[in-house]
Formats: sequence, C-alpha cells, structure tokens
Amino acid sequence: MRKKVLFLDRDGTLVTEPADYQLDGLEKLNFLPGVFKYLSAIAEEMDFELVLITNQDGLGTASFPEDTFWPTQNKIIDFLKNEEIFFSDVIIDRTFPEENAPTRKPGTALLGKYFSDDYDLENSFVVGDRITDIVLAKNLGAKGIWLNASEAGTKETVYTKQSLEDTIVLMPENWKSIYEFLKCPPRTATIKRKTKETNIDISLNLDGNAKADIDTGIAFFDHMLEQLVRHAQLDLQLKVVGDLYVDEHHTIEDTAIALGEGFKKALGDKLGIGRYGFCLPMDDCLAQVAIDFGGRNWTVWEA
Repeated sequence: MRKKVLFLDRDGTLVTEPADYQLDGLEKLNFLPGVFKYLSAIAEEMDFELVLITNQDGLGTASFPEDTFWPTQNKIIDFLKNEEIFFSDVIIDRTFPEENAPTRKPGTALLGKYFSDDYDLENSFVVGDRITDIVLAKNLGAKGIWLNASEAGTKETVYTKQSLEDTIVLMPENWKSIYEFLKCPPRTATIKRKTKETNIDISLNLDGNAKADIDTGIAFFDHMLEQLVRHAQLDLQLKVVGDLYVDEHHTIEDTAIALGEGFKKALGDKLGIGRYGFCLPMDDCLAQVAIDFGGRNWTVWEA
C-alpha cells in the first residue's frame, strides 16, 4: 500500500513564529493552540507518515548559530513525542532566501525519495502558514492546507492565491479544522466517460445543497435525476451527449454506470456512512430499491 504523507511546516504552523523570525531560545517557544490534541489524534487515527520540513535562514552561520537553534528544536521534538507524535523525517534547509536554492521550500530537492512508487503524493498534504508551503504542495503534486493564510513568503515566489486554487483544499484558522477535514474529507468525484455511443461528464458532491445542472437529452430522465438530487441533498452536474437518434437506452445505461462510478469514488473507504435508508411512496406509484454500498453485487428486476 502506497504511503500518504503529511508534510508539516514548523514556525507558524506547529509553534508560533517570533517577531525576528528566529526561534533561538526556549523563552520564545510557544505551541499553537490545539497542536498537541489534534495532531496527536491525526497521528493515532489516520495513516499519514509525518514529515517536518522547515526553512531556517542561515542556520550555522554567524546570524543564526547552531548552538542557539538545536536546544529549542530538540525540545519541540521531545514535547511532540510525549504526545505520541513522531516524525519519520525532519528536513531542514539552511540557505538564505536570496540564494534561491533548490533545497529551500518551495523547492523539492531534499524530497526526492517521496517521488517514488512507495508514496501517494496525490493524496498527501502540506500544512503551512506561508504561500511557499502551498507552492511546495503544488510542486509535489500534493494538496495544500494553508493555516491562518497570509501572503507571507510572496517575495520568494511569483505565485498568488488565485494561481493556487487547484492546490489549496483548506484555509483553516485552527488545528481543530485541520483534524476534522482530514478525518472526513469532502465526498466529491469527477467522472468522464466516453464510448462510441455516449460522452458523459459528471461532477458530484455527496454533501451538497441539492443543486442540479443536468442535461441528458431526455427530459423525463433529467427530471428523475433532479428528484434524486433534491431528496438526497446532492450537488450534481451532469452532461450527456448520446446517440438518441438510435434510442434512449445507451444514454440511460451509460449514465447509470458513470453515476455508479461517481458514487463509489466519492464514498471512498465508506467509513461513517449509514447502513440503512428509507423508501419514499409517491402519489401514484411505489418504487422500492435496495442498494448495498458495501460492494456486494446482486440485482433482481421485477417491473
């Protein structure tokens, strides 16, 4: 099984960042609220490998001697270990911003081993308080969680919030929100299915607000799908171009297949879903359907 990674910035993300940007004494050490409680829960309940990655400008030079850095760094690690929070790797870049070193966030030169088949970067996250952390996520092909989002670090990159919209998945104000997001990620799916008979585009959000934008070319089928959206409180965008000059069955069959793929993808590991539902009698008919989302297949058709 490929490993997912939670890449964590240090200053401004785990601990507060001093005004002079150098955490070089224990008297400056303060953890952000909720770090112990919620990062510990993430470590215990989820299958992320934790990696600490931090830029420490000029570490080892006269401007930032190592003997002022390591006592505080080691204390941070010790405090987190006491809460059962362990890092598989601690990555520190020592360069100055003006050096534009490929090892410095958002560069990935120190992260080569994560670009392997052992790691699932697409479902990994970078958590940080600077735009450079989000650019790092983009460069890794991961997702970005921008804590207490600010434009800090914009001098180090040409990126803006707008250019990173596809990377940013959350802009929280606290660690509680990060935990809740990682514990219960958005249940969404995008499906594209093209055959000789149909061309289908689907965008599905299981936790939506009953928003429907449906065009299958069959008005009654559109109406029935809109009822599904309304009563299930889904958001569904669905566009189908089918061979209606032949008849409707390819369009309906392929739409059902693509929707099934969408539901399966959006449900993910299915943790936390309710096992039982209900049936809804209409004014002039009663249709009963039992669907097992557990993955066991069986169909009985009586009409």
